Amino acid sequence: MSASSTRPSYAAVLRMPHATRTFTAALLGRLSYGMVSLAVLLAVSRATGSYAVAGTVMALFGAASVFLSPLRAALVDRHGPHRALLPMAALYAGLLGTLAAATWRPGAPAAVLGAVAVAAGACTPPLGPTMRAVWGELVTDRRLLQRAYSLDGVAEELLFVSGPLLVGVVVRFAPPAAGVAVSGLLVGIGTLAFVTSPAVRSVAVQASRVRARTQMRKRMRMRMRIGGGLVQPVVVAAGVGLSLGAVDLLVLAFAEQRGHGDDAVAWIFAALSAGSAVGGLLYGTVEWRAGARTRLPALTAGVGLTLAVAGLAPGLVTLTVAVVCAGFFVAPALTTAYLVADETAAPGARVQAGAWVNTAVNAGISMGAAAGGLLVGRLPVGAGFALAGGAALLAAAAVGVGTRYPRVALPQEQEQEREREQEAGAVEQAR
Repeated sequence: MSASSTRPSYAAVLRMPHATRTFTAALLGRLSYGMVSLAVLLAVSRATGSYAVAGTVMALFGAASVFLSPLRAALVDRHGPHRALLPMAALYAGLLGTLAAATWRPGAPAAVLGAVAVAAGACTPPLGPTMRAVWGELVTDRRLLQRAYSLDGVAEELLFVSGPLLVGVVVRFAPPAAGVAVSGLLVGIGTLAFVTSPAVRSVAVQASRVRARTQMRKRMRMRMRIGGGLVQPVVVAAGVGLSLGAVDLLVLAFAEQRGHGDDAVAWIFAALSAGSAVGGLLYGTVEWRAGARTRLPALTAGVGLTLAVAGLAPGLVTLTVAVVCAGFFVAPALTTAYLVADETAAPGARVQAGAWVNTAVNAGISMGAAAGGLLVGRLPVGAGFALAGGAALLAAAAVGVGTRYPRVALPQEQEQEREREQEAGAVEQAR
């Protein structure tokens, strides 16, 4: 089925050969990431009796997972999903199983739990970036690719809403450590189903052929192009992450100052996710005339402005409306960042390009949470929202300038280069 012959809709994306099977398998594995944070936090706190230890273990796990993501993605680009993802998933699932066993009963040494958590985080399979790279190979029509990325982003948003709910179901019938074990099981099954999909196998074959012909003579040039092309999407992802990370604590402080409980805070967080999901779906259906690089600063500015205005809300209902409006821009901004990263990625480096954007948003969220902790109690909540929105506005201004960034190859130039590489490969085979 040709992408150009299909109606540009979400149904058309899922009708692409093997798309539904591949996407479902990736989502099954990625559901683990929606569960694991809460599951590890509960398991470690119950096993050690200390929230401080639980927070430290989670910080170590998150740091190893986030900051080593580009390295793991580079291994997928170099060796293909089958050869790279399966060992990572096996190690990750095994280490989560070890952590579950260690926290099943009280008395586990904190140092052991921290060491296992770091090792597990270091092995986290980059299923999200790899799936987006598969979308890039599977969907050749740029209009459909926008819808594919929007669908992927919305589904990921929903996973991080449903993951904690699934942990809540598990802990009703078993110790919290069982949630950690389930997380490992999900990523193992999901990764195995993902890499055995015909769509992923064909991408792996193409990647190995490109690597065999070009790895030695183009390695340095490829790295330079990746670095230049990723400046804009990485800056946007980090700015949006900073804003979102700070907003969590600001919402909590806003609710507490007005006498509302944790249930109200949970509804506001859910509203942000719902707004992001709706915004992502609507964004994917629009036929945009402006290019992705033009849309990127505008969408990021939308996140910043709406969050800054949210600090002026007189009550919880108004704040919820403002947060929903901010959510409308979150998924579209990140979807566009991934699109720009994919457009500028060198051949055989799509997973790594997406991983840099993913790393930037996660690192931004962590830094934003730390900054939010410093802001709350020292500044009025309204000023905190203004600063949180300012982070996204600053990122929008930075990518809006854009003229000083290193020149990157246009998609047409990259396509011409791929054609030249295919011709060179055919000559080599003829010899």
